[in-house]
Amino acid sequence: DGSDEGKCLYVVLLMAVYWCTEALPLAVTALLPICLFPTMGVLTSKKVCPQYFLEPNFLFFSGVVMASAIEEWNVHRRIALKVLNIVGVKPVWLILGMMITSSFLSMWLNNTATTAMMLPIANAILENLFGDLEKLKENCKLKEDEEVLLKLQEGAERHDKRTPEEVRAESEYQLKVWKGFLLCIPYASSIGGTATLTGTAPNLILMGQLTSFFPDCDLVNFGSWFVFGFPLMVLFLLLGWLWISFLYGGLNARLCVRKQDWQADAERKAKAVIDEDYKKLGPMNFAEGAITFFFILFAVLLFTRDPKFFPGWSIFFNKGYVSDAVTGVVIISLLFVFPSQKPSLSWWFDFHSTNTQYIPLLSWKKVQGSVSWNIILLLGGGFAMAKGCEESGLASWLGTHLQPIARVPPPVAVILITAFVACFTEFASNTATIIILLPIITELAINIKVNPLYFMIPATTGCSFAFMLPVSTPPNSIAFASGHLMVKDMVKTGFMMNILGILTVSLAVNTWGTYMFGLSTYPDWAQSLNVTSTTTDVYNLTTSYLNATA
Repeated sequence: DGSDEGKCLYVVLLMAVYWCTEALPLAVTALLPICLFPTMGVLTSKKVCPQYFLEPNFLFFSGVVMASAIEEWNVHRRIALKVLNIVGVKPVWLILGMMITSSFLSMWLNNTATTAMMLPIANAILENLFGDLEKLKENCKLKEDEEVLLKLQEGAERHDKRTPEEVRAESEYQLKVWKGFLLCIPYASSIGGTATLTGTAPNLILMGQLTSFFPDCDLVNFGSWFVFGFPLMVLFLLLGWLWISFLYGGLNARLCVRKQDWQADAERKAKAVIDEDYKKLGPMNFAEGAITFFFILFAVLLFTRDPKFFPGWSIFFNKGYVSDAVTGVVIISLLFVFPSQKPSLSWWFDFHSTNTQYIPLLSWKKVQGSVSWNIILLLGGGFAMAKGCEESGLASWLGTHLQPIARVPPPVAVILITAFVACFTEFASNTATIIILLPIITELAINIKVNPLYFMIPATTGCSFAFMLPVSTPPNSIAFASGHLMVKDMVKTGFMMNILGILTVSLAVNTWGTYMFGLSTYPDWAQSLNVTSTTTDVYNLTTSYLNATA
């Protein structure tokens, strides 16, 4: 029909189709609200355009700039190798080390960049632990009449007394462990991004849509989200590690408890690779130390600004003036000023003495090349779409047509919503998924008088649980592109990962999440929206009646 709801629904469906099929680049599709909302009479351009540079965009920008500085000075590689050095090279512990490192880095870096950095490190270690991957594949395909020849050719190299059958079985096992490594890194990267607001785009979209729908809600910020998201990440990471280790042999006693001579030698070689790579980095220089300091300062200031469970440092400023975006931009601005080489103190006392060349920690040229500008536009497109759904009344209309879910107990509804979002995001970008679904889920919560965050938080987190298909996320695609994984490997592992993720989120929301965000009650900040919406509806009905009788 010609109503605003119908026009907005057309734009939403059009963008959903374009995002799912990628008929247009994702960022170009995100610009459609600027083209269509004003021309179709849904929203004025003055209301649409500012949505593309809201606070969450600048928080995301500051996180990406900090990540580019960390990558510029190789601090992330130093962290990765140090963790792997600590956990050791037994497969079960090495998988855990890979997952811990990948998840920690993806809390701050882009998930794709983390996966792209960690996979080569994993392959180098595995080659020293198990030998050449292609040789393993050949050993797994040996026929019985070839086994005696293999024994004669390779027995001298290994100096062990294994039978050809044992060689084949061991090679099959090692190939399984290799697959486990290739899968654990992208999975851990996706899980790690859920722990911080800047870790993945859907978290920022939640923050932006909260600001749009509920201006009085100030519960979600970097600190409060970290307190909720970090334990959730740790729990899911532990369960994921146990599942991957069980499925791909990492918990098998052959490589975890009993150690044969050839295995001990392989482990020593793998340990040597890690040690050698770490030594190549040399001692930490001035720039690396400075970046580490600013990174820690960045995290600490964001966490302590207003963590909700104790007064943060924001109390020293006017209430509502200093946000996470302000904090992030202040810190990254210093990176363009602070020198990357230790200044010469003698120059201050003798101007004729030589001084070190001034090169800042970060240049704008580097930032231009590393910032995901398409994601910033994608975030803006999501906020613009949400604004259109809100202003046109589409979100409210959709919410009233989802009343059957009102008969389901809220804890069960949380599981159903998380499962639906996790399935949807297997086929579409996680950013596009949450942009499309979050306004609908919000209105559903309002209509059935449930705290909106009780549905919005698990839906947002569930968007990151895309583990089953290579096309689900860029990290999955990178791992699959290695050529050593089959789709069935990813489906088999990812299906259980999705179930574990859904159950973990449900547990988190119904326990410490309820305490953190007060999810057990319907809040005042949501009731004020209902009053506003009702008042607007009454005004519109009254205006229509007066026009009709005039």
